[in-house]
Amino acid sequence: MDDRSNNAPRVVVEVDDVLRVIGWNRRAERVLGVSAGEAAGRPLGELVPVVDEPEAWERLLVADSEEPEVLRVARPDGELYLEAWWEVTREADGRVVGATLHAHDITAREREFRRRGVDSMMLAALLDNLELVVCSLDKQGIFVSQRGKALRTVGLTPDQFVGQNYFDLFGGTESGESTRRAMNGEMQTAVPSEVYGVHWLSWGIPLQDPELSVITVSLDVTETRRNELELRAKLDLIERQQQVIRELSTPIIEVWDGVLALPIVGLIDTVRTAEIMDNLLQAVTSTRARFAILDLTGVEVVDTGTASHLIRMIQAIRLLGAEGVLTGIHPTIAQTIVSLGVDLTRVAVFGKLRDALTHCIARLRPSRPRS
Repeated sequence: MDDRSNNAPRVVVEVDDVLRVIGWNRRAERVLGVSAGEAAGRPLGELVPVVDEPEAWERLLVADSEEPEVLRVARPDGELYLEAWWEVTREADGRVVGATLHAHDITAREREFRRRGVDSMMLAALLDNLELVVCSLDKQGIFVSQRGKALRTVGLTPDQFVGQNYFDLFGGTESGESTRRAMNGEMQTAVPSEVYGVHWLSWGIPLQDPELSVITVSLDVTETRRNELELRAKLDLIERQQQVIRELSTPIIEVWDGVLALPIVGLIDTVRTAEIMDNLLQAVTSTRARFAILDLTGVEVVDTGTASHLIRMIQAIRLLGAEGVLTGIHPTIAQTIVSLGVDLTRVAVFGKLRDALTHCIARLRPSRPRS
């Protein structure tokens, strides 16, 4: 091998008539990871095995290559891609005595090409199968491309708006404003809008490109939006039903002129007790009641926090000029109240609602003057 070939900026390998290496330049050493001394005399197919094509190098001894071929070569540290071409060496009588292989290492370029091919395939799969519309706009906001399965949903065809100005068509919509900001370099994420009667979530992605300014991605979320509205309506209905249940479970009854009764049924917690207090105090004020009977017959257990609220309820009733009366206290509730150390000496407590009502009516009757 002469100095020119040895120092060439490409791989140069010379082989004899049985494909044994007789020349191996410096570029071959760097690219293929084998020194010239190690390569000398060894079969080319052993040093540079072509993946899935073990007899590939036999073509070197047939005829000169007409154009470069891309060959995938197996190496211990990974695969290489070589763009290779060759020249057959002949004697004066035409007998083949060897060949010279020339090659460029195009591994990085080939991997990038294949990666872009995979990216293109992935994008095509997304556009063909998801309810998306993906558009690209130039620096003036003109449509360059418009693709996606969701176009069919609104009766459009691919690239239907190419050549038209985005803002002439959608400038007055929510997505139009977000796209304007994206063209100014501001990333836009999950912007809701309604166009053509369809609910969308849109993303505006600014580009660093000499021709394009932004890519917009719009996802049809109409079904999700419909489900969200249905769920919200159901939750509102449940809340109204719960409010009715709460009101029915704690009815405030005027059992006598100036006497209110509040039968409490079921489990009561701090939140429910606060609601009961608010409703009862409003009823005492509006009816100008003198007595409010809290009937706890339907309540078996309360926690210390709820018991404290009940006591404060009695105290609040007293501040409004009325008297709070307790009735139907279960033993466990009595223990809870005692554990709080609350003084009930000034609170009328009765075992039955009838006794409490009798007490209130008796207090309402004017006392007869002594004769």
